Amino acid sequence: MTALNLDHLHTFCLVARYGSFSSAANLLGLSQPAVSQQIRQLEQWFATRLLERTARGMKPTPAGQVLLELSPQLEHIVADIQAQVANCSGIARGIVSLGMGATACIHLMPPVLQALRQSHPQLTVSIRTGNTQEIIRAVEENRLDAGLVTLPADSRNIALTPLCDDEFFAIGPYEEARDKVLSPLTPETLSQHPLIIFEPGSSTRKCIDGWFSEAGFGLQPVMELGSIEAIKSLVRAGMGYSIVPAMAITQPEPGITSQPLTPRLSRTLALALRQDKPLNHGMNALLSALKNAVLPVNPV
Repeated sequence: MTALNLDHLHTFCLVARYGSFSSAANLLGLSQPAVSQQIRQLEQWFATRLLERTARGMKPTPAGQVLLELSPQLEHIVADIQAQVANCSGIARGIVSLGMGATACIHLMPPVLQALRQSHPQLTVSIRTGNTQEIIRAVEENRLDAGLVTLPADSRNIALTPLCDDEFFAIGPYEEARDKVLSPLTPETLSQHPLIIFEPGSSTRKCIDGWFSEAGFGLQPVMELGSIEAIKSLVRAGMGYSIVPAMAITQPEPGITSQPLTPRLSRTLALALRQDKPLNHGMNALLSALKNAVLPVNPV
């Protein structure tokens, strides 16, 4: 590789952030060997190791950490140049950065990114995960072009457009739930079972805490985790029950049963943009793909 390839740089950032080649490959719509090849070529260009394998997955080396911290600056400079040129040609190209929670990233974005790759091959979408306040702050500071956040969120400089209403469901181990009649699944019913819940600080956890609190019950989970996939694995293993967004259980889950809650609990996902943010062709393509991928907010 005789020149720095920005696509390879973007791939490296995804591997470094998610700790695995397979996660990056899934988000990019590439094979794992293709991702590995891009990383090798990038390391050849820099003439140094950028990633190392640890017990917890792939981790940046000291050189890789420097590259990971500096790459957003390069991405934004190149994206600004490409956006200004693209606006003259009417082609969606360049890099658009989007922030969201990990659940939406895992369960919503892969088909969106694959569709964009086919319809706009010159457009790269950079994904960053975080909680609502982190994403709002990054959008305010122009470190992200847009965010997909959970309402309520507050910022004087950010325009929030509701996109979809995501209902929560209770999930339990199939074998155990099959032999028990838990319906209706109220706060009182679920409080009598071991609960594995999202860790404190997330908007999802605040929604769940509020649901129990309004019914007069305090939430006392046996485990608190930040990963929806880890929660589902433990539920499948019979360790307890959980409450998760419908987005995370759109497909049949082997070993898991899901039921709606009583009273109903949902969250509203909204698009966050700076009020003074100019929308180039790349941004419009991404926003259109997002709107087509989600169900509209239920009417009040």
